[in-house]
Amino acid sequence: MRTTVGIIGAGPAGLLLARLLHNAGIESVVLESRDRAYVEHRQRAGILEQGTVDVLRAAGAGERMDREGLGHDGIELRYDRKRHRVDFPALTGGRSVRVYAQTEVCKDLIALQLKEGGPLLFEAEALAVEGADTGSPRIRFRYDGGEDVLECDYVVGCDGFWGVARKAIPAELTRVFERTYPFGWLGILADVAPSHDELVYARHDRGFALLSMRSPSVSRLYLQVPEGTDPEEWSDDEIWAELERRFETADDWRLERGPITQKSVTPMRSYVHEPMRYGRLFLAGDAAHIVPPTGAKGLNLAVGDVVTFARALTHEKETGSTELLDAYSETCLRRVWQAERFSYDMTTLLHRAPDATPFEDRLQLARLERIAGSRAAETDLAEGYTGFPFG
Repeated sequence: MRTTVGIIGAGPAGLLLARLLHNAGIESVVLESRDRAYVEHRQRAGILEQGTVDVLRAAGAGERMDREGLGHDGIELRYDRKRHRVDFPALTGGRSVRVYAQTEVCKDLIALQLKEGGPLLFEAEALAVEGADTGSPRIRFRYDGGEDVLECDYVVGCDGFWGVARKAIPAELTRVFERTYPFGWLGILADVAPSHDELVYARHDRGFALLSMRSPSVSRLYLQVPEGTDPEEWSDDEIWAELERRFETADDWRLERGPITQKSVTPMRSYVHEPMRYGRLFLAGDAAHIVPPTGAKGLNLAVGDVVTFARALTHEKETGSTELLDAYSETCLRRVWQAERFSYDMTTLLHRAPDATPFEDRLQLARLERIAGSRAAETDLAEGYTGFPFG
């Protein structure tokens, strides 16, 4: 089997890249180790930056997103029983975000790929990327009971942190930057209408809490918990009671309870792998970088990566110049590090470290007061949250 671009991974990054390449008249094959049902139902991110929304629309994948997604023009910060709304359009020249689950993005892109695009092989496990530093890289993969090889001009690894793509880059050429946080998020899905029409980020002495949503009738909520927490250690009543404590305000706002349908714990870490390119192998998304979810950046960073690659390859096709392909890693990493910085700032602003001192508690409150009282500080948050420009 041969193609122009071999894509490992059918998450939103790999699927969107396949769509962008198809629209540019460039062939690709997507290999995904899981089955279709798994890809379409794994719960992940749900906040789409303005740039991501624009890209999906331009790619022809925005119809259902526009119909069913929830447009949000701000977020609410809570601290010391106070409430402060950050108005995104007013601070960013009209930018906003959209709540639309990653599962739904994948469903839309899979349907388009199967209808119009190149081959999308589910249960095709990539085993190795070979010859990345040559003009003819190849992906060795297992499919339908046997091994096969996909010959490519380029390989893009959209296969996540545990995938095989990154392993093809020699260790002596790489630098890794990472930070592990001593807490995680206990997340729940609940069959109850969201108690607020926008996301609420709460800083509390007992820990961080986030009120989000998946639809007008399904709430997604999170609690900061110690690293390694077993979600089954928390009863439903304990979760709701703790959420009520952390979201408490000085007015009459109330948190609505409902049946909890899912519980899980998400670890918190920051990770960057440099470079993001080796020969004709390009890394995208979690294969190259991970951010704590506080800033809602993971999915959006992956979109930025594949947009950058698709533009670069289209430029090479149209002009014969590899200038943009050669600059891929540097271009992506500029945006990646800004997103890492923003996610770190949001995480340290709102989470209470296990060994936090009264001095550090007061600094957090002072930072929040600064955002609430300074248009410049508020604008910096709004610009970061709605998304940094694609390089």
